[in-house]
Amino acid sequence: MRIPLAQYGVREIVLATVVLGALTAVGARLFWPSAILPAALWLFVLAFFRDPQRRGESADGFLSPADGKVVAVAPIAPDGPLEAPGTRISVFMDVLSVHVNRSPCPGRVESIRHHDGGFVDARRPEASQHNESATTILIVERGGRSFRVGIRQVAGLIARRIVTDLRVGQDVQRGGRIGMIKFGS
Repeated sequence: MRIPLAQYGVREIVLATVVLGALTAVGARLFWPSAILPAALWLFVLAFFRDPQRRGESADGFLSPADGKVVAVAPIAPDGPLEAPGTRISVFMDVLSVHVNRSPCPGRVESIRHHDGGFVDARRPEASQHNESATTILIVERGGRSFRVGIRQVAGLIARRIVTDLRVGQDVQRGGRIGMIKFGS
């Protein structure tokens, strides 16, 4: 079975393969149990950068932009980036989650803003306000009206590097890859 890997992790995968492959080979020759840890770390790197296909049940519904656990659902004020009242759905990705992010719906990229910040544990409530993040606003046309959908990628303690693979004016498809939150600095 072939496991697709995220293009966003090519550099990390190659580096891990070279370094951890060498450590595994040396460990296997000197004292075979010492090869287990670097081999396990290499498998972790591959698992972190996996990029399986995602399909939604309904063509009309919204998809979650991230794998993980829904940790909060809360109203948002009309003075935020959406310029209208809405609902924020926060999804926490642990280190075993797929870290490739996807568009929840079809739309056109209106804006992308990067926000510098810290790297506290993303499960903490203040992380969404204080951690490094990137906010992408989509203009969505549905049922003869248009509205905004925001996607906010928030860095955490381990997954600290945000990749947003979009440009303003670009059309995105529902479930299309929009970026990744990966480990590194």
